[in-house]
Parts: sequence; C-alpha cells; structure tokens
Amino acid sequence: MPSLLEGKLALVTGIANRWSLAYAIAQAFAREGATLVLTYLGDRQKVAIEELAPDLNVALIQPCDVTKDEELAALTGALVAQGRPLHAAVHSLAFANREDLSRPFLETSRPGFLLAQDVSAYSLVALARAVIPVMTEGGSISTLTYLGSQRVVPNYNVMGVAKASLEAAMRYLASELGERNIRVNAISAGAVKTASMRAIKGATALLDASERTPLRRNTDPAEVADAAVFLASTLGRGVTGNVLFVDSGMQIMGI
Repeated sequence: MPSLLEGKLALVTGIANRWSLAYAIAQAFAREGATLVLTYLGDRQKVAIEELAPDLNVALIQPCDVTKDEELAALTGALVAQGRPLHAAVHSLAFANREDLSRPFLETSRPGFLLAQDVSAYSLVALARAVIPVMTEGGSISTLTYLGSQRVVPNYNVMGVAKASLEAAMRYLASELGERNIRVNAISAGAVKTASMRAIKGATALLDASERTPLRRNTDPAEVADAAVFLASTLGRGVTGNVLFVDSGMQIMGI
C-alpha cells in the first residue's frame, strides 16, 4: 500500500523541540513519505531542529521570522529553488507575552494584544502568501488552534482572542484559495504538555481535566499528527474551511 504523502513536499513551521506538536506532525509526514522543509526562529531553534532532522526526510532547513517580510520572501525563494511544487504547509506558530497570560484579560496591554495577533493570527495570512507561488498543483495549509478560541479557558486570555482571529483568517483564506485547489483548515488540539502550554498560568489544571473528556484521557500528539496527515493527503481532498477537533471530545463538554 503506498504511503499517503509519497512524493509530496511539505513545509512544517514551529518546531521548538521534540515535544512540539509540529515535531509530531513532521514525524508523521516523514513516515508517510513526504520530503520536508523546516523553518526555525533563532539559533536555539536551529540547533534543536538540526538535532531532530536526521530522523526525518528533510530537504531544507530555513530561517523564518514571520514578523519580517524579508524573511518570508526569502522562504518563498528557498522553496522555489527546490524546483518542485509544494503540496502541504503546516502553520504551528503562536506567541503572547507571559504577563498577558498571567494577569486579567482586561489588563492586556495594547502592544501585547497586537503582538499576539501578529505572531499567532496574521502569520497564517503571511505564510499562505509566501507559499502560494509554489503550490502550483494545489495543496493543503493547516494551522493549529485550541478550544480557548471559542470558549473561555482560564488564563488563556489574549491567546484565546488571537486563536479566534486565526480561525476566522483560516475561513477567509479557504474561501479565496479554493479556486486554486488549495484547502485551508485548522486542527483544534486538546491540552498537550508542550512549551506553549507551560507558558499558561494554571496549565496543570488543563492537563488534569482529562477525566472530563468523553475518552477519559488527554490528547496524544500522534493523534494530532495523524489528523494533519489526513488533511494534507488526498483523503482530505474535500475538506476545507473546517476546524477539526482532536481533543478526546473535550469540545462537547459543559462545565
């Protein structure tokens, strides 16, 4: 049986370490036969990715700060230089100032609000614009979101608002890019012990809430990764503009 992503080129952003959801996705893509392009922000991430790359089918490791248009343009050039179409892109990027995740939402600073929107939401638009020139055969763009975009999660604060903006951007992009046969979706992952989750005050309580999910357990990163494979493969060819929940069913539960 052929692998689901055999012969495909895929871009994965946002790998910080081996516990990142982006890394789990990269592993799953490589398992299914994809060739990978990975991006990093800063020397620390570069070292981490270079240590992880030997276990993946990596063609290129490229610096990319999504708040800098010149680095996004350089990413486009590096993808063009691969001499082949890009078939999938994974946006796994988010950031908010720690203080804006630890104090009341009402006290969010204007710069903090704008920073969270820029890195966590607008970056999807910017990344899509950067990859479209090489998605000449159509393809899939997937982003990662969280339930805090639709419901109030204690201490998620400005990031919840940014994720809501991200999901709205995903839908508008899906509408505009459909005529190019490019599908755009979001995966809403359940609580997973990542560096991003640890930045949230009271994150332990979110992880300990597994007994409240229908499956009575937390989310496995591999489940999120397999959902990303589905969306990037021909199995997901009719799916666009959707938020796919991979959270053990947490999104259906009340208080």
